[in-house]
Amino acid sequence: MGRGASDLLIFVGKRLLQLIPVVLGVVVLTFFITHVTAINICSQWYIHADKATIARCNAQFAQPILVQFFQYLGQLLQGNLGSSQFGQPVAPFIAQYLPATVELVLAALFLMIFVGIPLGVIAAQSSGRWADHLVRIFYLSGWATPTYLGAVLAAVFLAPALGLPTQGMYSSPNVPFHQWTHFSLIDPLLALNGAWELDALAHLIMPAAVLAFINMGIATRMTRSSMLEVLPLDFVKSARMKGLSEFWVMYKHALRNALITTTTVLGVTAGGLLAGTVVIEEVFAWPGIGQYAYQSIGAGGYPVNYDAAVAVVIIFAIGVVIANLVADVLYGVLDPRVDWR
Repeated sequence: MGRGASDLLIFVGKRLLQLIPVVLGVVVLTFFITHVTAINICSQWYIHADKATIARCNAQFAQPILVQFFQYLGQLLQGNLGSSQFGQPVAPFIAQYLPATVELVLAALFLMIFVGIPLGVIAAQSSGRWADHLVRIFYLSGWATPTYLGAVLAAVFLAPALGLPTQGMYSSPNVPFHQWTHFSLIDPLLALNGAWELDALAHLIMPAAVLAFINMGIATRMTRSSMLEVLPLDFVKSARMKGLSEFWVMYKHALRNALITTTTVLGVTAGGLLAGTVVIEEVFAWPGIGQYAYQSIGAGGYPVNYDAAVAVVIIFAIGVVIANLVADVLYGVLDPRVDWR
């Protein structure tokens, strides 16, 4: 069956409709969990807190929980994500910090794809030999490394050895251009400022590399396993019999079919990347929403700050949903047997 643009749009539309209950479920669970936690903390504060703090708690949680939930849901539908501890709306902060997190995740995915997948191909080609064992040691080291430990070790030892910065997006907060998008690589590019573009790239390398290294095992492992299943098939043997180069056989014929499984797994892995950004951003002072949530919760007055925590969890959930949608679409592109209609 032929597949056109209209079929793709229908396919995406159906997936989006199916994902609405998922996002709603995340909103419900997150709201009630954080709400109950905040009420418990407020109840503990009654022993030592001053009258002003007690008054804020009473004002925030005076109404029944279901009433508060539907009020919050109504606010979400209007784009209102609640208020910070200083009474400022959370939404502008999310809009400011979200691009940095998206940039970090995309950079890590870039490394996972263009480093992890070729490593999986090499491991499959050399199955059982020394190259396969070296690749396995590499990705198992990443899997076994706790995110915080890996980030700290990279910041303390690896980055200085390579001459790479470890704090923030730029060497100075006083950038000579307007930050229109809040993407560290895009804004200096729009300003045609090559020096600051290189500076931004240098700051992005280390946090993205650590995030990719810790999660790269899934891409490498799945690529290796899928390639080992594909290589004995007849179409690969036919390509070799035609006299095609080994590189062309591996990357044009075999890898295209092996990527079907890897692509699906990478979509799920994107959720792990988002979760890992909280620690990475804090260690490398990367101004993303993970760092914003961590600092908001740790700033004191948690019941006043729980809107920020709920907003970040919802954003992460939407990110995972979008990543899975993209994986579904790529799966259909790579596998012509999938009927988009």
